[in-house]
Amino acid sequence: MRRTLPIAVLAALSSALPAGAQTIYPLDRAEILAGSLFDFKVEFPGAPASDAVSVTVNGEDPAKVFGAAASFVQKEDGLDHSALIIRGATVAKPGRYEVVAKVGDKTRTVAWEVFGTPARTARNVILFVGDGMSVTDRTAARILSKGLVEGRYGGELAMDDMPAMALISTSGTDSVVTDSANSMSAYTTGHKTCVNAMGVYCSLAKGTLDHPKVETIGELVKRKAGMALGVVTNSEIEDATPAGVVSHTRRRSDYNDIVKMFYDVKPDIVMGGGSPNFLPKAVPGSKRTDEENFVEKFKADGYAFVSTATEMRAAFAEGRGKVLGLFNTGNVDGAYDRKFKKGTTARFPDQPDLAEQTRLAIDALAKSDKGFFLMVESARIDKYKHSLDWERGVYDTIMLDNAVKVAKDFAARNNDTLIIVVPDHAHMVGIIGTYDDSLPGQTPREKLGVYEKSKFPQYKPDADGYPETVDLPLRLGYSFGSYPDHCFDAKPHLDAEFVPAVAGAEKGTFVANDKYCQPGAVRVTGNLPATANSGVHAADDVLLTALGPGAEAFRGRLDNTRVFRTIVTALGLGRE
Repeated sequence: MRRTLPIAVLAALSSALPAGAQTIYPLDRAEILAGSLFDFKVEFPGAPASDAVSVTVNGEDPAKVFGAAASFVQKEDGLDHSALIIRGATVAKPGRYEVVAKVGDKTRTVAWEVFGTPARTARNVILFVGDGMSVTDRTAARILSKGLVEGRYGGELAMDDMPAMALISTSGTDSVVTDSANSMSAYTTGHKTCVNAMGVYCSLAKGTLDHPKVETIGELVKRKAGMALGVVTNSEIEDATPAGVVSHTRRRSDYNDIVKMFYDVKPDIVMGGGSPNFLPKAVPGSKRTDEENFVEKFKADGYAFVSTATEMRAAFAEGRGKVLGLFNTGNVDGAYDRKFKKGTTARFPDQPDLAEQTRLAIDALAKSDKGFFLMVESARIDKYKHSLDWERGVYDTIMLDNAVKVAKDFAARNNDTLIIVVPDHAHMVGIIGTYDDSLPGQTPREKLGVYEKSKFPQYKPDADGYPETVDLPLRLGYSFGSYPDHCFDAKPHLDAEFVPAVAGAEKGTFVANDKYCQPGAVRVTGNLPATANSGVHAADDVLLTALGPGAEAFRGRLDNTRVFRTIVTALGLGRE
């Protein structure tokens, strides 16, 4: 009987190779869906010629295994390395695959698991992403929307009342702490990548669109199953999380290219903000560098274009199955600002709510006879956490929960829909007590009650779970663990989103925004580098909850790539 080394041992041997050894993509320990498309690439330092290198997959020629021709480029992009590349590779047969790349006395070996799937168990999948939503946000949302009396909550969040639960780890290939592009890419491709990248592995290629691609869930469900596809967000539609459903780029800020990728994949429903990158350069306010008009391109392909909530309702009422909704030039205003007419609501007074978008998208997509995949993101939970504005972030957590309730009501009809609620990454936050204005003193430290002095605040939610005000004399003590220089008074920012830091005297540095340094406020020295003007992400595991066919796979601690694996398994996308 032949003895084979476990993948973990091979990984240790691979990592022990001398610096400068060749790099193989997909990376070691990759989990690859059988029948999915990916780019195979090997980079050889020192730019050797093709006759000086050797690459095998399970001892065979890669072109034979992957069913596509290989190309060899010496000095790729004029750099000091050569590259063997196979675009659109695929492996149909599940199993263990060992890739060996040799040049001179240097050998690099990686091992992959190509996995298949059983028969399809879920007709539909709805993936909810609470961007940057830490456990603290779920707790705060429950307190604000359900109430807390004598240690017992007045009800459950829709996202809490789900039978499956798991901790999800989010680190990427290059860093302990991820960003939204990297982490969303793991959910939508099953492959980890590096910060700012999505749908690609980060290679030495110069062009941001030239890195080794891996097929996304948006492409897979359409190509392999003919399913309907929807992407709904309150960020710019080109932003990392929604873009991760369809995009392949090393640089998440390639908004113009990402719009084209949306058009190439053509999700049935596309709704969010970010209209300037859809409009030709000649149009005032456009952010394109060319004269392509993607609004008109989508319309020519049968899409209803809508820019207000009223237009959105009318389009869906007409039975339009394809809708492009762009409701703001930037991000759609969050729930707090829409409720209290702040933010950009004076310019965009008729922006939709995420829960209504979700309901209309589900109703339209459910008409597909092959099922649907829908991604819904509450994006500004994260954005408000960066600006240390927790109340706005928690309002958007409540908004996400309302959207989850809509999906659960739909799923309850047939029990054929997998619903997943998961953050893409965490922030370093916590509830440490309550601030009580009746306590003596002027500073936040004197007003903070901890332990037995952290009395229960009495937020008064409306029918949608949003408190009528957050400016209570007794309110949550929500604390941030990462922050730039700023001034802190422990009071909500009612008029506008908090801007903690502004440009300092030294170029590239930031200092506390003096606008908030009023009597009673404390000037806080940041714990981040002086180049930071906002809070940052954390490497903490995040909490996933789920229900429906396939949800039982979520338990214990899992890598973020396992979200993709569970989705494609439930949809049976790895069957020949």
